[in-house]
Amino acid sequence: MHGRPRKAPKPEAEAEAASAIKAEKLRILQSTFLQNHLNKIYTKEALDVSAKLLESNPEVYTGWNYRKLAVEHQLSQSESDPEAAKNIFDEELRVVESALRTNFKSYGAWHHRKWVLSKGQSPLDHELRLLDKFQKADSRNFHAWNYRRFVAELMKTSAEKELQYTTNMIETNFSNYSAWHNRSAILSHLLKKKASGFESQEKVLTEEFELVHQAIFTDPDDQSGWFYHLWLLQQTVKPESPFLISSWPPHASDLMVASDSSPSSSASSTASYVSKTRTLPLILYFDQLVKGVNSSTITVDSELCSSTNLIWRPVSKNTATAAQAWITELTLLDAMSGASKAYPIKISIGHSEGVTSLSNVQLLATSQIAFTVNIEKRASDNANEQDVEEILWTDGNFHASEIHHKESVPVHPFTLLSIADEKKPPSSTWHVNTLLNEITLFRELLSEISCKIGKLTLARLLTAYDSIMMWKTNPPCAYKFVHTEEVLELYSDLMKSDPSHFQYYKDQHSSAVLQKETASNDSLSKHSFFYKNSASASKVTCLRLNSMSLSRIGFIERLLWVQMLDLSHNEIRTIDGLEALQLLRYLNLSDNKIKSFTALEPLRQLPLEVLNISRNEIGSHSIDTTRYLSASPLSHTYSNPDFITSDPDDIKNYWEAYILFKGLSLTQLDIAGNQICDDKFISFLVKVLTSLQWLNGRKL
Repeated sequence: MHGRPRKAPKPEAEAEAASAIKAEKLRILQSTFLQNHLNKIYTKEALDVSAKLLESNPEVYTGWNYRKLAVEHQLSQSESDPEAAKNIFDEELRVVESALRTNFKSYGAWHHRKWVLSKGQSPLDHELRLLDKFQKADSRNFHAWNYRRFVAELMKTSAEKELQYTTNMIETNFSNYSAWHNRSAILSHLLKKKASGFESQEKVLTEEFELVHQAIFTDPDDQSGWFYHLWLLQQTVKPESPFLISSWPPHASDLMVASDSSPSSSASSTASYVSKTRTLPLILYFDQLVKGVNSSTITVDSELCSSTNLIWRPVSKNTATAAQAWITELTLLDAMSGASKAYPIKISIGHSEGVTSLSNVQLLATSQIAFTVNIEKRASDNANEQDVEEILWTDGNFHASEIHHKESVPVHPFTLLSIADEKKPPSSTWHVNTLLNEITLFRELLSEISCKIGKLTLARLLTAYDSIMMWKTNPPCAYKFVHTEEVLELYSDLMKSDPSHFQYYKDQHSSAVLQKETASNDSLSKHSFFYKNSASASKVTCLRLNSMSLSRIGFIERLLWVQMLDLSHNEIRTIDGLEALQLLRYLNLSDNKIKSFTALEPLRQLPLEVLNISRNEIGSHSIDTTRYLSASPLSHTYSNPDFITSDPDDIKNYWEAYILFKGLSLTQLDIAGNQICDDKFISFLVKVLTSLQWLNGRKL
C-alpha cells in the first residue's frame, strides 16, 4: 500500500499449511490468555502469554485491556519502588513496539502506548525516534501522525517546530496526505491563538496557497494537495463568527395577519399570513449552527408580548440545543378578538452576548429587524372549517396574473438586514483578489490538461467568488451571479466523465440551479403563482420549483416566506433543511426519488395540511439506508406508543410511517404510486390521520 512493493506470494499449498499452523498456535494462546483473564491471573507467565498473543495479533483489544489491568495490579504491589514501576511501563512499551512491527496500523496498540505515556513514568525522547522509523516505512500512516501530535503536546514541542516538520515531509513527498492534514491542524491552532508570525491570516494563507500550488502543478493527478487546497479555500471564505442572514417576517415588511382566508385579506398573498392557531411565528436564520438563542440574547419589542415571556426553540432534527433556524411564537388571540389594528415589532439580535457557534465563537454582528403586523378582526366562529376542498397540483390551477410586480414577491432576506460592513462575511480586497488569482491559475491548468478534480475545484472557486461578491454588493440580492452558467457546465461535464461520483456532482449542480433561481425577487417571481381553485388556498402564493431536475434542497434562508411549495417531478432523495420552512402548509413532493419515510422526517416539524408524496420509491427498497446516515427517532424503537390499531402488526409493519404521520394534522394526503401503498396500508393511514379528509384523490 502507498507505493510499497508487495512481497511475492508463497505457493498456495505452502501458504495454507503455514496459515493453519499459525491459527492453531493462536487458538492455544488465546484459550490460555482468556483463562488467565477470567481468573485475574497477573503472573509473569500469564503476562508473557498475553504479550505473545498481541505480538502475533495486535487487534485483540481484550489483550490490551487485560494488560492495563495487570499494570494497575502490579503497581499496587510495588507502590514504594519507583524502579519497579519504571520497569513495568518499559515492558509495556516494548510489547507495543513489538506489536507495531507486526501491524503498525493497529488502533489498540497505539492507544495502549498513549495510555502508558499518559502515566508520566516513561521518557519521551525515544518516541520521536520510533515515529521517524515508522514514518519512513509509511510516511502517510495517520496513526503515527496522530501519535506524533500527542507526543509533541506532552513534550511541549512548539507548534512552529512541528509545522516545519510537515514542510520537510511534504517537500520530500508531495503525496503525503497525512502531512498536509497535520499541517492544517497545526495552522488552525496557530491562527486561532494569533501566535507570533501568524497574526495575519491573509499573509499565512497566501504563503500556503503558493506551497500547495507546487504540489498540484507538479502532479495534478495526486489528490493530497487538492484536499489541502480545499481546506485553504474554506479558511478564505468562512466568516470568523456566525451572523444572521435571514428572518421572517423580513425587515421593513408590512404583514397582514388574519384568522382565516377572508375576502378582506391582502391581495398580495406573500405579505399576508393566515393564523389558524392565533399565533405569529418569528423565525431567525443564521449562516451556521448556533446556540444560546433565548429571551436574554434576543430582544423583541412589541405591544403584543413581553420579550422575557418568549421561548425560542431550535428547528433541527439532529440537536435540541443548536440550529441554523430558531423560532418563537407571538400569541395573537386577544389582538384578533378586538378591532383591526397595526402593531410595530422590533427584534434586536447580538446586542447582548450569548449567541455562539458550536465552537463557542461569539455572534459579533448586531442586527435589527423592524416590521409591522396588521391584524384583521377575528372571523366569525360560525364559519364552517370542517369541509375542505381538495388541492389540485395541475398546471391549470396556477396563474401568474398580477404576481410579477415588486410588491407581490417577498422582501428578499438579504435586502434590508442591517449588518455593519466590518461584520459582514469575508469580502475584503484580499479575499476577492485571492479567489480571482486561483480562478485564473486553474483555468490555465484546465486549458492544458483534463483533470476532474481541477474542474471540481474551479467550480468551487467560482461559487465562492460569487458568494463573496454578493456581500460586497448593496443590497446583496442585487448581485448578478455571473459564473452560474460556467459552474453548471462544469458539474454537467463531471457527471458525464466521473459517473462514480455522479450523485455528489448532481447535488452540487442542483445547488447552483437554486442559487440562480432564488437569487433575487425577480428570479423568485418567475416561479411564484397564485393557486386559484380553492378558497382555502386562494390567498397563498405557490413557489413552483417543479421539473427542474433537482436532487436536493438548498438556500432555505431565501424561502422562509413560502406557505405553498411544489417540488414535484424532480430527483429529490432527501428533504433535509426543509424543516426551517415553518410557514409551509401545502407541499408537493410527487414524482421524486424518496425511498423511505425516514427521508421525510423534517416534515414532523412543519404545520402541514396538504402533502403529496405520490409516485416515489417508498417501500421499493428492503433496506432503508437512510437510517444509518444519521440518528433519527424514525430509526429506533419507541416504547408505549399512544396509538394502537386493531391489528397489532400495524405498528410493527409501518413503524416509520406511524412516527412520521402521528404528529401531523393533514387534511389531504396523496401517496399512491408507492410500492407500500396497498389496501392494508391505506386502512392504517385512515386510523392514524384522524383529521384526514382527502386520501389519494378520494373524499373520505
